[in-house]
Parts: sequence; C-alpha cells; structure tokens
Amino acid sequence: MKIVVSLIVSAEKPSLTSGMWSIPNAITLARLCMLPVFLYVLFARDNRAGAAWLLGAISYTDWIDGWVARKLNQTSVFGSVFDPFVDRMLFIVATLGVMIDGGVPSWFCIAILVREITVGGAMVVATLFGMQRFAVSYWGKWYTLFLMTSVPLLLLGSSSFGLANGATALGWIFAVPGLALSYYTAVMYVPVIRANLRAGRVG
Repeated sequence: MKIVVSLIVSAEKPSLTSGMWSIPNAITLARLCMLPVFLYVLFARDNRAGAAWLLGAISYTDWIDGWVARKLNQTSVFGSVFDPFVDRMLFIVATLGVMIDGGVPSWFCIAILVREITVGGAMVVATLFGMQRFAVSYWGKWYTLFLMTSVPLLLLGSSSFGLANGATALGWIFAVPGLALSYYTAVMYVPVIRANLRAGRVG
C-alpha cells in the first residue's frame, strides 16, 4: 500500500504555484513594475527619448530571469507561465502606449497588437481546453527580438534625440523583417496548437 501511495505522489505534477518565491520570479516582477514607470515618463513627463531608453532596457533584460533561474537551478512551473505572460504584457501595453502617444506609426502598432492578441488569445483558449505547453519556435524568438528592438528605436527617432534620424532608419531595419516573421510564426503555430491540443486531451 505504501508503495502504491508513493508512486501516486511521485506521478503528481507540480502545482502552478510551485517555486513561486524565487529570485528569477522576483526579477520578472521587477521588470513588470517598470511598466508604470515607462508610461509615466512617456505621458506625464512627455519624454519620448527617456521612455525609449527605458523601454529598451526593459526589453533587453528579458533574458536575465531565465539565465538566473538556470544558474541557481530555480526553474519552476510558476516561472514558466509568469515570465512569458509578463513579456507579452510589457510588449502589448508598451506598443499600445507608443501608439496613443503618436511616437510610432499607428498602422505598425496595430499590426503588432492584432498578431499578439490573436495568438495570445488562441494560446489561452487552447490551454483551457487541455493543450500541452510547448516551447517558442526558433523564428518566434527572432521576431520578438526584432520587434522589441524596433519599437524603442522608432520611439527614439520621434524624439529630440540628436541621432533621431539614424534611430528611425535602424528601427525600420528591424521592424520590417520582425513584423513579417511575427505573422509567419503565427501561421506556423496553427498546426502546432492543434497537435498539442489533441495530445493534451489524450493525456
């Protein structure tokens, strides 16, 4: 009887809150707390250059929490959900903010938001119906890097920054392939979502 109970316990999956209190998750939370600061600098202080640099810093610190988690062996179920959620939240709210501010062309921001909300919503619904979680694709990581680079650069280009024209040109160099890759990966995720949804239901 003890052996049976032991096997049942060992087979149980860790809960969502497993490993919630850890250094990597604290770093992720700190990045999330920088979002109101970004919005304050952009709107209350009317400082596009400052907001652009801050958004760039928030975007490029995305890798730190994952690196710390692996380094300290503090990977967790909660972190695997919390980190991508924060990344999407930061990206969507920041894009919406720069669109409202007018620092980045509306059509570009709308194209980003439509893709992110559509794919993100599909992921949430599929997960609720039992879809197995899967890793972000290789191209998915690249489009995220490109767009997270382009938005701060385009915002910087609309400011009084001395090299604004150069920032705008560089921003579009990242923006065009980034946007194209984002929609390419969205289409490629359709069969992956369907396959993992079937696998999750079977499991």
